[in-house]
This record gives sequence, C-alpha cells and structure tokens, in this order.
Amino acid sequence: MTDIGDLLSCEDVEDYSEEEVADGDYYVSINRSGFRCFPLRSKILRAIIDCGFEHPLEVQHECLRQALRGMDILCQAKSGMELAFQISKEYERFSKYMIGIRVSVFSDEMPIQEDEDVLKTACPYIVVGTPGRILALVNSKKLNLKHLKHFILDECYKMLEPLDVRRDVQEIFRSTPHGKQVMMFSATLSKEIRPVCKKFMQYPMEVYVDDEAKLTLPGLLQYYVEVKEYKKNKELLDLLHMLSFQRMVIFVKSVQRCITLLQLLTERKIPAIGIHKNMTQDERLSLYQQFKDSQNSILVATNFFESEMDFERVDIVFNCDMLEDSDTFHQVARAGSFAVKGVVITMVSDENDDQDLK
Repeated sequence: MTDIGDLLSCEDVEDYSEEEVADGDYYVSINRSGFRCFPLRSKILRAIIDCGFEHPLEVQHECLRQALRGMDILCQAKSGMELAFQISKEYERFSKYMIGIRVSVFSDEMPIQEDEDVLKTACPYIVVGTPGRILALVNSKKLNLKHLKHFILDECYKMLEPLDVRRDVQEIFRSTPHGKQVMMFSATLSKEIRPVCKKFMQYPMEVYVDDEAKLTLPGLLQYYVEVKEYKKNKELLDLLHMLSFQRMVIFVKSVQRCITLLQLLTERKIPAIGIHKNMTQDERLSLYQQFKDSQNSILVATNFFESEMDFERVDIVFNCDMLEDSDTFHQVARAGSFAVKGVVITMVSDENDDQDLK
C-alpha cells in the first residue's frame, strides 16, 4: 500500500513542446520507443535512465499513460515483486533526485513502536506496508491518511481473497479521502475477485496481459544450451571464461545445488555470492545488496529468490536447471526490471527439459 505522491506528477514537464501537450491534456500521442516519451518530471526520467531502463513493457506503457491521467487502474500481469522492502527501494531509486521525498516501510515483522517512532521523526511522504500493520497504525492514530492521494495494492488478489485481510484493506480504505486515485496490480486475478477489486474504484481502466511474448523486453536475447546433467558445471565454467560481463545471476533449483556451485566457483577463485531459501530474509537481502553494490560479481540463487530481486544492470542470467513450473520459465524476461540489453541462457539436459522449453 503506497502513496506515490509527486512521483507521477505531470507538472514542470521539460521534454515536451506545447504542440505535444495540447488541449490541456497530459499528452496527445505516445511513442512507445522509450520512457522519455511520457510526460514525467525530468528528475524521474534521469533516475530511470540511471537504473538502465529505456523501453517500457506493453503493460507498463498502458498503465503508466493512464496513471498519469489520474485514472483508477486494475491490472493483471505476470510481473512484479511482492516484498514491501523491495518496493520501497524502488521508490527510493526513482526519487533520488527529488529532494524531500521520504519513503518508509511498515511491516508486521518489525516492532510497532519502531514504526511509530519513524512516523514521528521522518514524516514519510510515501508509505509501503502490510495491511495488518498499516491498519494498526491508523487505528492508533499514528498514521493519518486524510490527505492521501494514491491508494495502491500490489498482489491485490492475495490481499482481497482472504476475508480477514480484505477486511483490513477495507478498514484502511475507509480512512482515506474519497477523491484519491486507486490502482491494483496482481499476477493472478480470477473473474470472481475482479468485481471485488472494482468496488474500491471509480470507472477503472482494466488491463489484462496473459501473453508471455508481450512481457518480453526489447533487446533481451534468450538462448538454450543442450548439455548432459553431469556436464553442466564444466559447461558453465567454460562459458564464464568465454563471456564478458559485469553482473551475472545463476539460478539453480535446490539449496544443495546452490551451495555446491558456490563452493566450486570459490575453489576456482571466481568471486560469487550465494543466496537460498534456508537463509533468513535479512541475510538474503544483505547479500543481495552486496551483489548490487559490487562492480564485477556473480550471484548464485535458488528460484525461490527470483521474486525478491530485480535485474538492474545484469548482463547475463543463467537458468542452470529448467524450472519445475514451466509457466515461470521466462521469469527474468518478464520481470520488468531487467537491463535493456541482456542475455538469458538456459541449460537443457533431457527430453523433459526440451519439452518444457517448447
């Protein structure tokens, strides 16, 4: 749940002529070739470019142009990250040139007293949090939502399907102004839950993207390598010596495989960081930040961690194992935060893998 405030403001547009912003509207036409074609503030565009993003996905294009018009939006797309922590980091990255934009995260995992102290001292402009914690802060009158402008649910299906969580969201919603903008996003939106979502909205624009091809970024190259299972490590090491890269992510299917591969790379004096589901969330996020901060590094991770990360300025992604769920095979291609030009390499070891790939 967030308030994006000024981040999607159309004031002070510097990259548009009067002809392009005519008739009192935000735009007349949109060239889908890049983010520069949207009437975003120059400071936001600068941050987007710093992150390595150039071309929006179709779903981003459709949602962003309507969000800038102030429309309510209900969107289903196989993309996105669920962690409040990660979402807050994205806000911080995109607002880094905007003085005074403060972001705070409120989660059930932290002591509520710490959140109350943050609200007193930091006065955040953007709030990201879980429904239970946000409601607790509202009920205790520590969080005042009477001036809220934007009400956003990420993975709204998970928040509105369970009745207890839905009640929390409804209570929070009742504490907000009537004229706010409402946007909801989810990878899954059943026909039964869509009417529930729309009860929070006024004449929403609905976007449903199920076609995998529409979620693949321009400039992303995808390859597969046929290799016997027992030869995967050798093939990977050979490719590591052949390829030029700054950051690489290697996905594997199990914790043990992650540990073993990390040991192998360490023995070969190849710098690498390993992340898997047996670690605590704090450990995973700390290691992941080390990976992002380093200039030349390799991250070995189980597929479990895919939903917790973005792929900013990652040159190469290896899928060492075909994913058990073939629907998530193109995970990095559709993440929406992959570098503009990147390579995805998947190792195929048997007929089953080959069939999944097809």
